Amino acid sequence: MKAASLSDLLKKSDRIAVSNITGREASKVSAISQKYCANISAGWALGKGGQKIETPRGIISAFATFEEMLRMTPAERKPNKILVYSPPDAVYGEVKEIVKYGEKIVETIFIVTEHVSVEVTAKISQICRQANIDVIGCNTLGMINTHDRVRIGAVGGESPEETFTPGSVTVISNSGNMVNTIASYLISAGMGTSFGISTGKDRLILFPLKDFLTLAEKDENTHLIVIYAEPGGTYEHDAIEMMKKNGFSKPLVVYVAGEIAEKHGISLGHAGAVVEGRKSSAKAKEEAFDEYFSIEAYKPGKHYRKTEQLTKALSRGIRVQVLHHIPEAVTLIVNTLGVKKDIGRTKSLHLNPWFSNLGDLGRHIPAELSLAPGTIPAPYSGQFKEQMRTFLHGMVRQPMKNASHSSSNDGVTPRIYGYSLMDIMKTRSFTAALILYWTGELPRDQFEERLAEMTLIASLTNGPGTISAQGAKLSASAGNNPNTAMIANLASIGIVHGGNGSKAVEFLINCFEKLDIKDIYEESIDVKELASRIADDFKKKKQAAKEAGLEYARIPCLGHPVFRDDPVNYDPREQVIYEFIKKSGKVNIFFEFYHHLAQALKDNGSTRNVLAVNLDAAIACVWIGICWSRLHDKQMTLKRAIDIPFIAFALGRVGGGAGEFLDHHDFGTEMDMRIPVKECRALTRPRKLKSYKA
Repeated sequence: MKAASLSDLLKKSDRIAVSNITGREASKVSAISQKYCANISAGWALGKGGQKIETPRGIISAFATFEEMLRMTPAERKPNKILVYSPPDAVYGEVKEIVKYGEKIVETIFIVTEHVSVEVTAKISQICRQANIDVIGCNTLGMINTHDRVRIGAVGGESPEETFTPGSVTVISNSGNMVNTIASYLISAGMGTSFGISTGKDRLILFPLKDFLTLAEKDENTHLIVIYAEPGGTYEHDAIEMMKKNGFSKPLVVYVAGEIAEKHGISLGHAGAVVEGRKSSAKAKEEAFDEYFSIEAYKPGKHYRKTEQLTKALSRGIRVQVLHHIPEAVTLIVNTLGVKKDIGRTKSLHLNPWFSNLGDLGRHIPAELSLAPGTIPAPYSGQFKEQMRTFLHGMVRQPMKNASHSSSNDGVTPRIYGYSLMDIMKTRSFTAALILYWTGELPRDQFEERLAEMTLIASLTNGPGTISAQGAKLSASAGNNPNTAMIANLASIGIVHGGNGSKAVEFLINCFEKLDIKDIYEESIDVKELASRIADDFKKKKQAAKEAGLEYARIPCLGHPVFRDDPVNYDPREQVIYEFIKKSGKVNIFFEFYHHLAQALKDNGSTRNVLAVNLDAAIACVWIGICWSRLHDKQMTLKRAIDIPFIAFALGRVGGGAGEFLDHHDFGTEMDMRIPVKECRALTRPRKLKSYKA
């Protein structure tokens, strides 16, 4: 161990270099760190030399190799601390290069990478020890020195200053995220942090707990240490033996995670949190700490009397059984030992749910667990208000060029909203996959899946004379490729042809907005009466528009250019879908509303016959039904629900367009879609072109 104090591992004057700096996580963390403390001097990434990482505090240059970076960096900016973000297979090569070229310059290496093999980790330990370089990790999140206001890695998240207030507690944790959590808990006890340290939790930890404790004892700003430990390894036993042998002057508060998980055979997730032998279990670690402290685990609500025995025990520390009891245990030690609190005003730590929707469960659990929504603190309250203000028109925006909620691929498994694409291929239909991709959820039953499939089939064609089919046929006639024909087909779909389904969704939302409908197939609503009111309102607006000589706003998706001359008109495609719903023993209230509305418009004289409820309306009613529960629970934007019917029609029709292209390509003749000259009408008379005046 080269470091003689915690500040030797990280201090204000340190200069940091980052490996694989152009990677998604490394570049993001580097930009945040630079904004917080501006201590990154450069980075490198194989094949990415010359790239720049833009940050709020200037540009970080990326070099092709560590050697190139070191050679081209001025002496006063050469890095003495290294943050490794390279993939597991590349870690040893990176460290080997750092040791080769950075000897006598580099003091400490932090390895963020997880799942580095034990063999590789052991090799890293050996070559770094020979070069007198300290290594922290693998699988560390980094470290923060709160008094110097510097960090390395992602400890503190996107806003380190919100969680880490300068104080007298050092947090040492196997879990990086728990460093942040514990630091925020300490504030409620009136205590700030001196250092926040993520040791990592791979199979082999290169900078063990006993070494961190040795350095923490020497840190003049640290008066108390909080430890978060997980099963696996014997590092805690080694630390306890060290403290027993050498003596240890600072109290500890310890939480050992995983006892319940062990009982149920559940892994905590970290590669090193695997129990191998009794001493590495959570239970064994708890017993070892309790024996060292000579006091049973902290009990909330217990009245601790200040005695010589209690003072002696708490000078060593105490273990907590629940994570959120840490502030209480820290307060007990501070009060008993007379340690001065770091922060004057504090707030108690209690559950404050920002959102609560327990449904029926709320009536069957104890009142103390059935919590009502609490107060959202600033700045999150303002952010939430802004999000809710914009939600129905679009989510809060963020850069999305390399991110997606709907899809992912970790290099092995492509996924749609978290579901393996291969699993979907094995067990679900194309239509089910589409519903998932468009709505974020799989269809709730086969009925819903079949309905959606029917809308796609119905959209395939309405004959070769439709505008979109003409687009595909024109492209084939011109000698284009299939993809061009399909683009021509899509380009021939618009608000009038195809987009009426989206208009129908907007119309239905406006008609039903005052009704709290949770399930469109189970609600008992008098849609006939609602349709009559909407029809009467339409009649008044139509008459007023005609008297003023203005165009009136028509009701979307009623009427069809082909199915229109009978006393009662039907679109046969819509009827198939409508009858399927009825035969399934269900009622789609939006469908019922549309049929009643067509009749009500005839009854009040607005139309001369009963108009057809056309396919666009059927598509709208089906897809708003699929989206409704997520829309009702504000898990989907209104904009998405409006767009989906248009997308469904377009997808079906582009499939049909491909069929028209194939047919026309096989049996048509070149240029056969053009209109002969004799059939074209000139609407302007011939004119002679005059010369310019001299």
